[in-house]
Amino acid sequence: MAKLWAGFTSGETDGTADDFNSSIRFDSRMYAHDIRGSMAHASMLASRGIISEAEAESLISGLRGILADIESGSLAFDPGCEDIHMFVEQVLTERIGDVGKKLHTARSRNDQVALDVRMYLRDEAAEIKALIKELITVIADTAEKYAGAIMPGYTHLQRAQPVTFGHHLSAYAFMLLRDLGRLEDAEKRLNLSPIGCCALAGTTYDTDRFLEASSLGFDGIVMNSIDGVSDRDFCLEYMAAFSVLMMHLSRLSEEVILWSSREFGYITLSDAYTTGSSIMPQKKNPDMAELVRGKTGRVYGDLFALLTALKGLPLAYNKDMQEDKEALFDAIDTVKMCLKVFAPMLAAMEVHTDKMLAAAREGFINATDLADYLTVKGVPFRSAYKTAGQIVARCVKDGKVLETLPLETYREYSDLFEADLYEAVDLGACVQRRISEGGTSVPSVIKQIKYIREMLSK
Repeated sequence: MAKLWAGFTSGETDGTADDFNSSIRFDSRMYAHDIRGSMAHASMLASRGIISEAEAESLISGLRGILADIESGSLAFDPGCEDIHMFVEQVLTERIGDVGKKLHTARSRNDQVALDVRMYLRDEAAEIKALIKELITVIADTAEKYAGAIMPGYTHLQRAQPVTFGHHLSAYAFMLLRDLGRLEDAEKRLNLSPIGCCALAGTTYDTDRFLEASSLGFDGIVMNSIDGVSDRDFCLEYMAAFSVLMMHLSRLSEEVILWSSREFGYITLSDAYTTGSSIMPQKKNPDMAELVRGKTGRVYGDLFALLTALKGLPLAYNKDMQEDKEALFDAIDTVKMCLKVFAPMLAAMEVHTDKMLAAAREGFINATDLADYLTVKGVPFRSAYKTAGQIVARCVKDGKVLETLPLETYREYSDLFEADLYEAVDLGACVQRRISEGGTSVPSVIKQIKYIREMLSK
């Protein structure tokens, strides 16, 4: 097939080289964005008198027809075309004649692909943001339901202090809110139009880049034509944000996996989001959470692949930059897939508050409160800390917990212990006394959830 760029060269390349060079097998997913951009370009050319209104109408009508036929399935992508841009232009010219050849006036594939990628990423990021909000809503609803459910809080994966399940889950909602913020910040730098930069130096035609940018929903234009075609930092910024998002999902996945084990028993995942073993009939595997955890590394790899591809490129456009799309598309697809499975998985899980409470009681996680009881009575904290540790060791030896150790045993360690110490080490009271802003008391957790919902509504 003759290439649209044939002229100085014959346009006849080796078949293997054609396959190696071609990108239509993956960039065809940007067909709608490419066509939308071409419609806007045709309108701009007519507005500046570069082509006639009649020619613009013919181009736009032809492009609409191509879009409709692709979406109906009556027009298949031609793998013989080098990329989606050439495919659309070739079909357009076949349908409307030589007028189709005027569409590429005052632009290059370099600024055309930069435009398509920005438009595609903008639309996909909007969908990802909606999915993050859906997940945050599920987390907030679950956190509210279990705002007072006591569980062990952990440091070093060791039981540390009592918290509520609602408090613990809310922490992830705040992480995800920051992920939303990162995507919103990235959009400010993404939403500038590169079209009109042409190959690298701009064009001799009297174009209106601002009009074309505005018609496509951009806030402005990339001001330097070389910059407009030679960088993909906006892709990197989104992919970095996707990587942080996946890191948060992976951490929550790890906890879901632990919580659903018999060793913890805090939750039971729905059968709809688990699998069985091919040989062990008793198994119920948290495969969806494990896959999210595993796919996190895949998104990291996509980011590093593009960073590496770009790191040594001289200005302006180089064919290496074709490598941006597969990495970007894979990161987008992976993030969307993980988010789509995560929200319903959490919404459907069964929470065992009795198991959480039992674990909290067995872990001596109220030992800090026992030390605080003595400090209130004037004992220096370090001395109180040592006494509390000795009492915990006694409990372990006697098979007791702080709530069941007799008062006379407490008084062997300090005469300051009175009957009110049992109120001090009651797990419910320990939680409710955490009244500092952002703490684990139920009013504080409810306040946090209210804030989360307010942020989602903005």
